[in-house]
Amino acid sequence: MMVKKATDELGDLKAFATVAAAGGFREAARQLAVSPSGLSAAVRRLENRLAVRLLHRTTRSVLLTEQGKLLLERIEPAIAALDAALELTLAGRDSPAGLLRLNVPVNTARLWLPQILPGFLARYPDIRVEVTAQSEVVDLLSAGCDAGIRYGEWLEQDMIAIPVGPREQRFATAAAPAYLDHHGRPQHPDDLRSHACLSGRFSKGNLEKWVYQQGEDIVTVVPSGPIIYSAGSATDMAVEAAISGLGVIYLFEEWLQPHIASGALEPVLEPWWQRFPGPWLYYSGRKLVPPPLRAFIEFIKTA
Repeated sequence: MMVKKATDELGDLKAFATVAAAGGFREAARQLAVSPSGLSAAVRRLENRLAVRLLHRTTRSVLLTEQGKLLLERIEPAIAALDAALELTLAGRDSPAGLLRLNVPVNTARLWLPQILPGFLARYPDIRVEVTAQSEVVDLLSAGCDAGIRYGEWLEQDMIAIPVGPREQRFATAAAPAYLDHHGRPQHPDDLRSHACLSGRFSKGNLEKWVYQQGEDIVTVVPSGPIIYSAGSATDMAVEAAISGLGVIYLFEEWLQPHIASGALEPVLEPWWQRFPGPWLYYSGRKLVPPPLRAFIEFIKTA
């Protein structure tokens, strides 16, 4: 009876943590493959047992109470450790199995992961990969992710990081040949100030700045033009706008290269294209590394 009671309490705690992370019973139920009413009953049992309200419920979402926030902070590390311990029991199998959750920038999801995931999944057919692509940095543990991919300036100090993908990249500038024939070809980054530039806006609301470097000379341009697009989610639209002749675009070289190779876009100011270090795979050092993530780490080290 004591074992059953402990198991029930652990299940209720896991239900509460999942609802809190998902922001609602419906999404949490989808993640756990149970009914929303069952999750609601589990959270209610936990609240009755503790004699405190843990969630403010509305018709659309749920919000943590102060007591709920305190409880969640205390149980999240324990639940993560238990999940990792359960996954580690699969390590003795011939092949790692389970779900690998990755949080990555949109450019990584588009440019790099499609090159490596087919080979990884072919080698480890019992692993499933869930990819969330977003530009802003998230707390991996709160988001329920095993690892993330970001560039060096966005890495948290308490994370373990290993290099992935290209070790050096460039920001490229390009425009349609017809646009350049009509408006002229910039010879210096300052010339862009009189051109129609397609600029991206980041999730925090700030507009991107275009940075160029040649030797010791660094020039920063604040682009202005007919289109402002959501960096990441609307980037493909901006690329098509550049191809159609609406203006000059500034983007990862790998994103523009196929269109440059086809002649749809022409490189602009290539001697000034700024180089920067490639991305990193990062994960928390505060919990056990689950087998799917360990397999992914080993795979990318040899890729």
